[in-house]
Amino acid sequence: MGAIPTTVSTGRRKLVNVRQRSLLVAKLRTLWILGVFALVGVLALTRICWLGVTGPGGRDGDLSGLLVPNRGEIVDRNGVPLAREFNTYSLWFNPKAMSEGSSLIHTPEQVADGLVRIFPDLNRAELIAKLRSGKPGYLRKSILPEDANKVHALGEPALEYPMEATRYYPQGSMAASVLGYVDTYGKGQVGMEEAFDKQLTSADGRTHPSVLSIDFRVQSALEDELARGMALSKAKGAAGIILDVDSGEILGLASLPSFDPNHVQPSDLMITPEQAAQGDVPHGFNRVTNQVYELGSTFKPITVAAALDAGTITDLRRRWPASPLHVAGFTIHDLHNYGSSLNVLETLIHSSNVVTAQIADELGGVRLKQTMESLGMNQRPYVELPARGFPLWPRGEWPRLRTMTVAYGHGIAVTPLHLASAYAALVNGGIWRPATLKKLDAGQVPEGRRVFTAATSARIRQLLRMIVSYGTGRKADAPGFRVGGKTGSAEKPGAGGYRHHSLIATFAAAFPMDRPRYVVIAMMDEPQGTEATSFQRTAAWNAAPVVARVVPRIGPLLGIMPDETRDIDVSDLKPLIPAGGAEE
Repeated sequence: MGAIPTTVSTGRRKLVNVRQRSLLVAKLRTLWILGVFALVGVLALTRICWLGVTGPGGRDGDLSGLLVPNRGEIVDRNGVPLAREFNTYSLWFNPKAMSEGSSLIHTPEQVADGLVRIFPDLNRAELIAKLRSGKPGYLRKSILPEDANKVHALGEPALEYPMEATRYYPQGSMAASVLGYVDTYGKGQVGMEEAFDKQLTSADGRTHPSVLSIDFRVQSALEDELARGMALSKAKGAAGIILDVDSGEILGLASLPSFDPNHVQPSDLMITPEQAAQGDVPHGFNRVTNQVYELGSTFKPITVAAALDAGTITDLRRRWPASPLHVAGFTIHDLHNYGSSLNVLETLIHSSNVVTAQIADELGGVRLKQTMESLGMNQRPYVELPARGFPLWPRGEWPRLRTMTVAYGHGIAVTPLHLASAYAALVNGGIWRPATLKKLDAGQVPEGRRVFTAATSARIRQLLRMIVSYGTGRKADAPGFRVGGKTGSAEKPGAGGYRHHSLIATFAAAFPMDRPRYVVIAMMDEPQGTEATSFQRTAAWNAAPVVARVVPRIGPLLGIMPDETRDIDVSDLKPLIPAGGAEE
């Protein structure tokens, strides 16, 4: 028998072994794949069961976030929108829109001509410069859809119109000093836009409007009458505030000239050195909260109130000499000769610096300074706005002359908001409360601090009403609204001393004096003697008439109707009324 070749036998065995190993690997891979699918299926089933038991978890990327704006709405106390966000088109120049050749199909001049036809207010020369520069940038913010279509018809790929979120102020320039604006980076600037920046961009702030204490109707009336007063007196600026005496809420706050937050210009934020030397400020500068002034005779009722509380005035019939007063090489005098002597009521009606200085001298610098500190006049004004001016406050112990001059509003400079809060304390029973631009519920009104006694506050209400009825404030009287207040005309300081032909004319008022509810401050910056003001520059002829026009406009809106059958009882003061009045 022949032997079987070993080479053939060995080859067969090797072939069988290779086939078996291949089948084994294939089976293992199949099992791994099936195992992975089984594991995924088990995990998915477990997840489904878990969600079925516990419900879906919260997600940071909630789709509802896409339905609300990036920045919340600001409304007035009645829900009227003052600032909101919209998606609008913008005109953008993209010089890299075409990968080859020039960035423009037509010449820069031709493109600029086409854009000026669509937007006539654009500057052609500036457009040409931007198109030639080769730098990307905005050519115009916030354009209408129909204008975007016209830009598209120009046939320039480099002119793009992306959809962007834009802050819009439906009331235009109204309340601009309160609201501020939003810059190109989406950050709030200057006003409540800056103060509420984090709140407006928070999850809650985006879905719920931020409510201000401002009343749109009151704000409109205040700005309108201040602008009218500026025009009549040819003043370079004006400021005004309307404050709730019991809560500190600000219902109106205006600084003029103003600006349009929808179209903020560089000139709204900066002025030239020459303008600054003339005492001008940018339109975006808030005169009510950020500018400090010597507010003159509006301080005299505060001095009298401090003296009544301290007991240095116990009899309103008492008389002080009214001749010029010489102190430390300085002479204190009055605008006119009011006679040889004056009592307290005559002092306020005539606005006598001489007698007020003597009242302060008897009171003493320590007690007068304590009163001013209790009214917050040594600190920045209390309000949410970021721009708050620091008073020019005499530090240390006040010497005799300083005490006398501060008593009638010189030698100390504060903001009109300081004055408004002080007058609220004078007439509301003696309680000082911080001012606020937030709408407060009844339970949110701060307790405040007592500065004057209730009896002193009641007496000051009588005196303020008498000033308007018989004294320098007669042009502020609004029939039926029982206005009380005080004029103040102070020279503006400048290089080398006071500028005798530049006045700050202020009227500080409250109404109705039988139950005060609101303080009204009107201030004119450098009013001129015009025919409309009988060629007078003082507060009695410029600021007081503004109050007389504002009060009848806002009273009914705030639930105060004119009533000429009512008034504060001043029968005990009438015997002290002088034969005639005076105007400051």
